[in-house]
Amino acid sequence: MRIRIDLAYDGTDFSGWARQPGLRTVEETLAQGLGRVLRVEPPRLVVGGRTDAGVHARGSVCHLDVADEAWRRVPGRSDRAPGEALVTRLRGVLPDDVAVRAATEVHPDFDARFSALRRRYSYRLQDRPRSADPLRRRDTVVVRHPLDVEAMDQAARPLVGLRDFAAFCKPREGATTVRTLLEFTWQRDEAGVVVATVVADAFCHSMVRALVGAVVPVGEGRRPPGWPLEVQQAGGRDPGVRVMPAHGLCLEEITYPDTEEGQRRRGRESRAVREPRPG
Repeated sequence: MRIRIDLAYDGTDFSGWARQPGLRTVEETLAQGLGRVLRVEPPRLVVGGRTDAGVHARGSVCHLDVADEAWRRVPGRSDRAPGEALVTRLRGVLPDDVAVRAATEVHPDFDARFSALRRRYSYRLQDRPRSADPLRRRDTVVVRHPLDVEAMDQAARPLVGLRDFAAFCKPREGATTVRTLLEFTWQRDEAGVVVATVVADAFCHSMVRALVGAVVPVGEGRRPPGWPLEVQQAGGRDPGVRVMPAHGLCLEEITYPDTEEGQRRRGRESRAVREPRPG
């Protein structure tokens, strides 16, 4: 059986999603909990969006494969469906900073990573320190200078499209830095917090935090609105781009096709090498 897991977590005390020897990670914590409830060895998990240390997730998705017998015995003597029973039982074994929202049987071709259409992140900045909410200190970055939100939005929007984002990614051997950025906008919310919405088909390592770091100098008046696009077109890491702190970033949502055929088709497309369109 292939099982889709919808989950959320506070990334503050985790060393990111991916398993790392000797470190507390979301993947290891969830796999241990699943192994305990399913009474199997901790399973291999495939996630739709790997997060770095300190990054949060409100709408993450992963999948695992489990033997039919192990899946069907999850409810025990209750009359609940296995997915419903798994969510309830995981609540009793997982720590408070991880919450499983749903566990669903899916088609074997579903892939949490490659079937995804898009990922949506938010990034929170507080430029009015006197108004900083101490209850949000774990997910909001305080900056010292007032921010011009309109200028930041003006600087962010031209980056949307199919582009090579090498200037905003930590290079990985054999990995493409071509991505389709679908939305990059800024607004000030009702509490006065400056919030970015960043949506793409996929992201490379550190991309969102670097994109934010390219726009913040515009908001502070240190760079013109056209500067982030100039950095992208130059194609190299610019020392003026700061990779922003991890705790302001949250994976809000991963979107998938509604049909099994759509998921299979998307999986094939995602595995293909993408090339940027001219301009």
